[in-house]
Amino acid sequence: MQYRKNIIAYLLFSFCLLTSSAQTSAELLHRAQRAITGVIVHDIFSPPVSSRIYLYSSLAAYEASTADNKINSFHRLRNDFQPPDRNLHKKNINRDFSAVYAMLLTASKFVFSDSMLLDSMAVITKAFKDIKPDEYAASAAWATAVSSSVVRWSQSDQYAETRKMRRYSLIKNGSAWIPTPPGYFQAVEPHWGKIRTVALDSLHHFRPRQAIPFSADKASAFFQQANEVYVKVKQLTREDSVVALFWDCNPFHLTVQGHVNFATKKLSPGGHWMSIAGIASQNVSASFSQSVKAYFFTSIALFDAFISCWDEKYRSNTIRPESYINSHIDETWRPLLQTPPFPEYTSGHSVISASAAVVLTSLFGSHFQFVDHTEVPYGLPSRPFSSFWEAAKEAGISRFYGGIHYKTAIEQGLIQGEKIGKKVVQEMAVLESK
Repeated sequence: MQYRKNIIAYLLFSFCLLTSSAQTSAELLHRAQRAITGVIVHDIFSPPVSSRIYLYSSLAAYEASTADNKINSFHRLRNDFQPPDRNLHKKNINRDFSAVYAMLLTASKFVFSDSMLLDSMAVITKAFKDIKPDEYAASAAWATAVSSSVVRWSQSDQYAETRKMRRYSLIKNGSAWIPTPPGYFQAVEPHWGKIRTVALDSLHHFRPRQAIPFSADKASAFFQQANEVYVKVKQLTREDSVVALFWDCNPFHLTVQGHVNFATKKLSPGGHWMSIAGIASQNVSASFSQSVKAYFFTSIALFDAFISCWDEKYRSNTIRPESYINSHIDETWRPLLQTPPFPEYTSGHSVISASAAVVLTSLFGSHFQFVDHTEVPYGLPSRPFSSFWEAAKEAGISRFYGGIHYKTAIEQGLIQGEKIGKKVVQEMAVLESK
């Protein structure tokens, strides 16, 4: 099956990247991050839920790294987070080992296929050389204590409460979002806007301008923006299609062949940006602690961006181009990409990409050149970028080329995400202050 081929390709790709006689601690951290992504893809978590897994696993790695007292506890930023007492877990701790251990152990608490991650943890931690038995025991104990603190804090983020809320009720008035072919999936995470943020003190301050009012009138702004999508998809260049497919990142992709339907497992958009954080860290041979921070701060940017974006999506409840075009322009038209199962405004790719790009720019610089090979395991070529912001803008416009977003949702999404990213950078400064 296709999804199995994707997973095998991903694991082989990760193995090839990290095959060496002696892997550094930073390389083992990157390996652990890829293992987490592999399980997220395998378990088909939605993009918002995936961002939650990345957040808490990255927080665990960060907090475990405070064992040497060289970085501040996350408690400085969020006093409702209660870390374990470092004075009880100082002796004989290998900081790098405990951070990777805590990262994988924590991730295993948030996925279905926890046995896969625990297997990875056994293999990856074994790759740490020259750790004595007493050091191993102390480091594992510290990592376990940190993981317990992170999991305990996660239990108050409203995730469990949103699982019990009423399912989304369709509004059949012709202007609101409705499920789209081929899967006609139900609305994904309609209550995600209620999840506790990390860096944002209020979602209200990061709301985009109001979406263009719905209208079926051919002279209206709404009709014109839909027609723009319609025309563009019919006139795509080869490069347009390459860009759209590169940034697709659709974990819900359903392939239909005659009467046979099967799922193709793909990376989530948040997973793509976590990969970029790893690529950037490896490009500059970032230290272990620098790499831990890159993953953690990027995960905050992604997590808060998804909450802010989803809050707007289900408030504006804008109809997707596919539904509108089929009803008012051309009933036979289909987008290049499969339409995701949630409202249109704003573009999730635009919001989370801009947020992550701002954070990564603050860490690595505004003219950071890199080659993004994230999608190679999924059969797509690498793409070079001259900056994180260039990648974010391309991620945004890819949704227009794919026929699943209006340009306004992309433009406003980039603005929304940039504001969120700047707020995350401000909070990073607070966390790292002396």
